[in-house]
Amino acid sequence: MAARILHADHLWTPRGWRRDARLRLRDGSIDALDVGVAREGDEPLGRFVLPGMPNLHSHAFQRAMAGLAERRGSSNDNFWSWRETMYAFAAAVGPDELRAIAAQLYVEMLKAGYCHVCEFHYLHHASDGRPYADPASMSLALIEAAREAGIGLTLLPVLYMTGGFDGRPLDERQRRFGMDVNAYLRLIEKLLELESSMLRIGVALHSLRAVPEASMREVLDSLPQRGRAGVGVKHATLIHIHIHIAEQIGEVEECLALRGARPVQWLLDHADIDARWCLVHATHVDAGEVCTIARSGAVAGLCPTTEANLGDGVFPLAEYLDAGGALGIGSDSQISVSPVEELRWLEYGQRLIAKRRNVAARSAGTGVGETLWSAAQQGGAQASGVPAFDFAMGDSLDTANASLPRADFLVLDDASPLLAARDHRNVLDAFIFAGNTPLVKYAMVNGEWAVRDFHHRDEDRIAERFRAVAKQLALR
Repeated sequence: MAARILHADHLWTPRGWRRDARLRLRDGSIDALDVGVAREGDEPLGRFVLPGMPNLHSHAFQRAMAGLAERRGSSNDNFWSWRETMYAFAAAVGPDELRAIAAQLYVEMLKAGYCHVCEFHYLHHASDGRPYADPASMSLALIEAAREAGIGLTLLPVLYMTGGFDGRPLDERQRRFGMDVNAYLRLIEKLLELESSMLRIGVALHSLRAVPEASMREVLDSLPQRGRAGVGVKHATLIHIHIHIAEQIGEVEECLALRGARPVQWLLDHADIDARWCLVHATHVDAGEVCTIARSGAVAGLCPTTEANLGDGVFPLAEYLDAGGALGIGSDSQISVSPVEELRWLEYGQRLIAKRRNVAARSAGTGVGETLWSAAQQGGAQASGVPAFDFAMGDSLDTANASLPRADFLVLDDASPLLAARDHRNVLDAFIFAGNTPLVKYAMVNGEWAVRDFHHRDEDRIAERFRAVAKQLALR
């Protein structure tokens, strides 16, 4: 296939903005990049171009219940009371509903600036717990939704076996989540055969309370190698592993009581935690755990809008950044579908705790927006299992002997009043902190335009189907 040459006036990279960047694309991936090159006849991208943001934690079906759990109950509302509403809603979602909801969500993600999503997927069976004729039916619904929307997907089927640290059985509402280890590994093997440049398969352990130690060890010892080497995954042989951990105080207390250690410390002591892992939330960690996570190379998967909505707590960001930790962001329960809002509230939560400003910036003159966007983009790519757009090698990039990064880019609306009189020194800070007007004018995934002039190529049809499904769910 002939190469396609693109040109950006200003391109954001892990080493900052680069001017007059020329990118060579082949089969949707970047195989060469140079800077300081006049545009000449190249295809123009725009004035301010960013690598797309990965969303490292999503429960797609929850988009259709956003806003339905905001009435006070009869007791102190917290994560556990919210979970009751979620269980009731999940019972009505089958493959057709899931596909419609997920496609709508993924369109919204693309328009907001997410170009890849990690789907932490545990709705495996019918609502009564019986497996579908094809045990992969719900997984395939998510894959089809991502394909329809044109977003990259890391599908993370979830192992969910017990109702608590004490090993109690799943209750009636949780049975559709349940799967034994053998069935789980068969599902992973089947899905690996579908991998491509737009689809990665990883594994997810729901939580320490939902996966017994012996089962965790069996899965980790039995992880298969990726299927179809050479189809967009030539160098990606490691299976990535995600887990909910230390999200709520109640979880920490129960783990201490029954396993004799805090959740993060117990996991670090009982598993080989490395760069394959994403520790989702990790909200309630002590100083030693912060340093150990950072040293391990694992990614902390932070979901500030959901963590705030559920009253979970605030992650110790400054200490983690000082320790050199990797992080990414996720939309989780879908009460917000915006990387800008996740990053903004990641910083604002720190300011409220510390009672000072610009917490994420670790040195004088450093921009908070630049710091957070770069960290979340790189950490999100790591947790997604996709090659990162890494320009740290110098002012020229030749990826002939490495996994090729996908051409996932955002073009900001430089005509917006919010970016008036902004240049490369402050445009990212303005993008994140100047307001809520959409600024992603174009979004490219795998070299193809998914969003043009703020409009997704198929958003009207997908939205109409979503509305019909939402109405049906409201009647059940």
